[in-house]
Amino acid sequence: MTSCPAVVPFLPGHYEVFDLKLSGKATAVELVKFHNFKDEPEHTAYDTIGKLGNGIDREKIKRNICLLFENAVRKRLMAHRRIGCLLSGGLDSSLVAATVLKLMKQCSKPYPLQTFAIGMEDSPDLLAAKKVASYIGSEHHEIIFDPEEGIQAIDEVIFSLETYDITTVRASVGMYLLSKYIRKKTDSVVIFSGEGSDELTQGYIYFHKAPSAEEAAEDSERLLRELYMFDVLRADRTTAAHGLELRVPFLDHRFSSYYLSLPPELRVPKNEIEKYLLREAFENSNLIPKDILWRPKEAFSDGITSVKKSWFAILQEYIDQQVDDIMLEKSAEKFVYNPPKTKESYFYRQIFEKHYPGRAGWLTHYWMPRWTRATDPSARTLNHYKSDTNE
Repeated sequence: MTSCPAVVPFLPGHYEVFDLKLSGKATAVELVKFHNFKDEPEHTAYDTIGKLGNGIDREKIKRNICLLFENAVRKRLMAHRRIGCLLSGGLDSSLVAATVLKLMKQCSKPYPLQTFAIGMEDSPDLLAAKKVASYIGSEHHEIIFDPEEGIQAIDEVIFSLETYDITTVRASVGMYLLSKYIRKKTDSVVIFSGEGSDELTQGYIYFHKAPSAEEAAEDSERLLRELYMFDVLRADRTTAAHGLELRVPFLDHRFSSYYLSLPPELRVPKNEIEKYLLREAFENSNLIPKDILWRPKEAFSDGITSVKKSWFAILQEYIDQQVDDIMLEKSAEKFVYNPPKTKESYFYRQIFEKHYPGRAGWLTHYWMPRWTRATDPSARTLNHYKSDTNE
């Protein structure tokens, strides 16, 4: 083409109508939104579970959550290739892995469930994932990587992601290397993951600072609307880059619409524990160890490294040698849209522009926690996280 074509993300939950001309040209007529994640899907009428009763009886709600979650996993078990699970040792991935294994046994799958965890030496995720894998009896794989290997992967990661968002790039390095291992070393192709739970069930630590249950609920919905730019983008692109198919039960339409239909005050974090309702629903299930069920929140990009030295700190030390102060001072001149404010964001932006020049508009804003003065997206910079780890 003689001119640079406009390339924009196609919004999820939409379809577009085109008028096809006899000349071969196509003209966009209208963009229609056909799906809202708060609406109960129409296929509910054909679901084997049937209709769930309304009401706010806490015990009934917890039973419904367990029932719908197990159904969300069951309907995703259909596969012609071997099934595996990403396992960070946190609540979400542990519940997914345990439920997958439980249902695999019920339908007599002819192979064991493979679980995969990645991290540097002594990372919290590796230790917790090993405990969960031992408890549920999966065929567990530990992938150890070092800082140099992670840094070397950044260029490939940004090329696969098509974004320069700071927290997305950080978290994607571990998931990219993990997916690379699964593809090269195993025969698992269909991969289950706990993605989407943090957005749906208010799992981020900053939700403890929400001014009200209603505002927390609103921000949860905002995060779900923006999944295509952040966490789901990361999970989809890093696995697809290596030919893996990701399945995410927490984002099942029926499960998520039911959870969002619950009163805001039931969904808000309680007693300094995030995702309290979800944890309470599975407390007596014996699916995963109790200390894992109530484990404090650990973001994926933080949990893959030691508490003593976080992945973001390792990255910033390296990048500090690659980007000097003068480059950062002139960043607004070089990058007019979304100008980088830190050396790390400048570094990622340079790589992005190398692969996708002039496409910075694909990212409308950086992911950052709300209701806090944090200047970095890592949960380890928040006061609430520090109080948890010091107890």
